[in-house]
Amino acid sequence: MLKELKAFLFRGNIVELAVAVIIGAAFGAIVTSFVGDIITPLILNPALKAANVENIAQLAWNGVKYGSFLSAVINFLIIGTSLFFVVKAAEKAMPKKEEAPAGPTQEELLAEIRDLLKK
Repeated sequence: MLKELKAFLFRGNIVELAVAVIIGAAFGAIVTSFVGDIITPLILNPALKAANVENIAQLAWNGVKYGSFLSAVINFLIIGTSLFFVVKAAEKAMPKKEEAPAGPTQEELLAEIRDLLKK
């Protein structure tokens, strides 16, 4: 039963799918943080409507949470690096696929067909 579980968990497509889901979630956090913490405060800051032109830049930057965005980027890099090492370890643990023996070349097959046709 453990052999079956190991074979299931270390199939190439299962590992790839798990990595894709984890990386996708981490990248989604970056996009969410970028929109919510950077773009939205710059565009929708309610104080901008009432402010005069000289204070718009100051008011816009007050609402931007660049630290949250930077945190999401750092989390993504840590998750990506961790997954890299996990996948490398999983590749070593996976059973090696047996390669099919190399067959005759095209030239050899054509020569064999030619010889058979001569007979």
